[in-house]
Amino acid sequence: MASSRLNSLVSFLVLSLAVSSTTAHENGTNTHKPVEKHVDVVVEGVVYCQSCDQYGTWPLTGAEPIESATVSIICKDHRNRVSFYKAFHTDNNGYFYAQLLGFKKSHALLDHPLHSCHVKLVSSPLENCNLLSNINYGLYGAPLRYEDKKLIGTNYEAVIYAAGPLAFRPAHCAPKEQP
Repeated sequence: MASSRLNSLVSFLVLSLAVSSTTAHENGTNTHKPVEKHVDVVVEGVVYCQSCDQYGTWPLTGAEPIESATVSIICKDHRNRVSFYKAFHTDNNGYFYAQLLGFKKSHALLDHPLHSCHVKLVSSPLENCNLLSNINYGLYGAPLRYEDKKLIGTNYEAVIYAAGPLAFRPAHCAPKEQP
């Protein structure tokens, strides 16, 4: 007898909860607000020291990555005004991962990072390899490439663009021997 009363009570409570939650949802009194997803723009790339064997050309055969090199990311709006600028440093593998915190698009199509942002070489800590080169347009601004790379979390998404590779060149290279 006690068992049937307990079953009746549990059934009644479950049914009551189901009806009240359905009613609250139908009346629009659901207090849960959808969480807004945060989307970041990220630019990555590598900075090298071009070998003397490739001096005057774009190939990076024999190039070495530069630790602590500085690059800048500059974005301009559709009126050609600077809308974002920040300098970033490379890690010990010459790699930079630049999260563009504060980047905003004033026009959804015209201010897209692929069109409005460029990466420029700024400085190299190496005394023997600190001249700017224009490999992949690092001197005047390397364009970004979309390579379908994303980081996705519950309430976070990062769209990762690539630039470069970029390179500094040595100030002094031994003259090449003529055959």
